[in-house]
Amino acid sequence: MEPEENIKPHAIMIPVPLQGHIVQFINLAIKLASKGLTITFVNTHLTHQRLMKAQSISENSSDYNIFSEAQKSGLDIRYTTISDGFPLNFDRMGNHDQFMEGLFHVFSTHVDDLVGNLVNSNPPVSCLITDTFFVWPSAIAKKYDLVNISFFTEAALAFTSYYHMDLLKINGHFGSQDNREDTIDYIPGVQAIELGDLPSYIQDSEPWGTMHRYIFKSLEDAGKADMIICNTVQELESSTIAALQEKKPFYALGPIFPNGFTKSTIPTNLWMESDPTGWLNGKPKGSVMYISFGSLANISRQDILEMAHGLLLSRVSFIWVVRSDITWSLESNLLPPRFEDDVKDRGLVVSWCSQIDVISHPAIGGFLTHCGWNSVLESSWCKVPMLCFPIFTDQFTNRKLVVSEWKVGFDLCSGRILKRQEIAQKIDCFITEANNLRINLEETRKKLEDALSENGSSGRNYKQLICDIKSKIQQKSKSNKASFI
Repeated sequence: MEPEENIKPHAIMIPVPLQGHIVQFINLAIKLASKGLTITFVNTHLTHQRLMKAQSISENSSDYNIFSEAQKSGLDIRYTTISDGFPLNFDRMGNHDQFMEGLFHVFSTHVDDLVGNLVNSNPPVSCLITDTFFVWPSAIAKKYDLVNISFFTEAALAFTSYYHMDLLKINGHFGSQDNREDTIDYIPGVQAIELGDLPSYIQDSEPWGTMHRYIFKSLEDAGKADMIICNTVQELESSTIAALQEKKPFYALGPIFPNGFTKSTIPTNLWMESDPTGWLNGKPKGSVMYISFGSLANISRQDILEMAHGLLLSRVSFIWVVRSDITWSLESNLLPPRFEDDVKDRGLVVSWCSQIDVISHPAIGGFLTHCGWNSVLESSWCKVPMLCFPIFTDQFTNRKLVVSEWKVGFDLCSGRILKRQEIAQKIDCFITEANNLRINLEETRKKLEDALSENGSSGRNYKQLICDIKSKIQQKSKSNKASFI
């Protein structure tokens, strides 16, 4: 039998086709390839098309490879694309439930075909690393006898909330119709959490929709994985991770950033970027509030108007990312009349930008954020305090970590309704109190930094993961030979 150290794992990696997931998967692919793994990275045709469009690359460039620079540096990363089951011009957001049903029932057929065609590559495919938010990985991994690795792109606290939904059901906190306010204290490794701090799909009083079914089914499937990897840090969620590790092989590998926390040479953005660094260069250190609600969340036009008027009242300098699809409104002018003229000396509105470039700029002194997990980790790394306005999914859970656990941010508002006066007051209060948050951010940043060192927790977990993958491959090879004999 081949010695374990000679085994060269070949992993197929497939992210959910959403911006925040793609970024983490690409960063992880580079990291694993730099540690000797062969990677075949799979994007959907639509993701590939959007990456090309954002880079202003002609759609006729059929051989465009997002990993060409990585390959030149000697990494064995291969790249391919597959259909998600829908035509390229199908409106996935406008027909969201139909699209989710397709991911539920059709996408796996395309993955199955692809894996079947790749499985005998050189070196042979031995692992499947898929997004936790897919419903089919265990069936595909079983069919092709691959090591099944689920990659959870959110906090361990969000994972354990889903993982222990059976406890939430037994205790009546799942699908609760009666606005319960009692503290949840029975999830292993979690001292206490409020219902309002759980991921929104669990909080919902009627969690029976298409999206709920899809999310819960995918987390159920992740429970069948051989290993779970998570973009978090042992020291930031120690008791939660320790409790999960008693049930499953669970590896905290975060923070999963591009090398050197600089913009990746591999295209990861699905939108054309503005470059606001010239504007930021003219601003004093720590004087600008960065405002972004991420790549996916939608808010109402009324929320946009309240935010705009709150910014007018506060007089803070800001850069605000307002995506063209940030609201369901069909109106082309989302902002109040003359807003950009009224703020032209102190405010800049862009449709998209490289968040890493902006948040690491010395002029940025605060981040008004939806609390997406990438944003939380990046803000913590750059020691930028956060003003939190979670909108959906894991963002409420992340807000708990930011505000209550690590104490590196404040809530923007008491409920989910934005009011301009409250926004202005909170921003002004935030600016006054930000230095206290920065003291805690020093400690958070140190934990992130230490984890990434060779002998830090994430550094050690990478080594353990690769060792365990090789061991699992060897076990499968051994059992196959035994059954063949």
